Amino acid sequence: MALSITYLGHSGFIFDDGEHKLVVDPFLTGNPLAKHKPADVKCDYLALTHGHGDHFGDTPDIVKANDATVIAPFELCEYLGEQGFKKLEPANPGGRINTAFGHVAFTPAFHSSSYNGRYMGPACGLVIDIGGIKVYHCGDTALFGDMRLIGEMAKPQIACIPVGDRFTMGPELARKAAELINAPVAIPIHYRTFPLLTDDISAFTPQGVTVRVMEPGETWQYA
Repeated sequence: MALSITYLGHSGFIFDDGEHKLVVDPFLTGNPLAKHKPADVKCDYLALTHGHGDHFGDTPDIVKANDATVIAPFELCEYLGEQGFKKLEPANPGGRINTAFGHVAFTPAFHSSSYNGRYMGPACGLVIDIGGIKVYHCGDTALFGDMRLIGEMAKPQIACIPVGDRFTMGPELARKAAELINAPVAIPIHYRTFPLLTDDISAFTPQGVTVRVMEPGETWQYA
C-alpha cells in the first residue's frame, strides 16, 4: 500500500496510486502560492468538495485536457453538465461512489457553496479510498462533533483539515477536529493563501496526531 500525495496549495491535492490519479479542489489560477499551472495537472478523476471559486478553481480546463471523470455534489455536476461535460458522478452527503481506484464517499461539512452567485448544493467533505489508503479531506468546514463518528467509521490514515479561520476552523478548533477524527497524520490546509486567512498555525498541535505541513508543489510518498 503506497500513495503519492502532491499538495497543489490551498485545499488542492493530487493523489496518485501508481495507476490512477485523483485531483481534489484544483485552485491554481489566481492562487498566489500555487506552483502548478492547470496544464501541468494530469489525472483521470477530479473530485470537488463544494462550489466556491477557490475550490472549483481550474476544474473545467483540467477536466477537458484529461477527459477526466468529475465526482462532485449533485448541483455542481448539474452545472458542469450544462457546460457540455459528460463524465460526471454526482453525489450528496452520506453517499459513496465506487471507482476504478477504490471509492469516494461524501460527508457533511458546515459551510456554504456557490459559484458565480448560483447555489451549488451542500458543501461536503470527502473520504477517499485510493492505493489502499484512506484520506478524509474535510473540505471547508467548522468543527462539528460527528467528526469523531466519521473517524470511527472510515478509519482514515490521513486527515486534510482546514485551519485558516474566518471561513473555516482556525488552528485551535482544527486541533480538536484532528483529535476527534484521530487519523495518525493531519495535513493543515486552507490557510495563508490570502490576507484574510491566518498564516500562523502554531496552535495546531493535536495530541496523538502527527502534523505533516506540506508546501505548495511538494510531493510526499506515503506508505
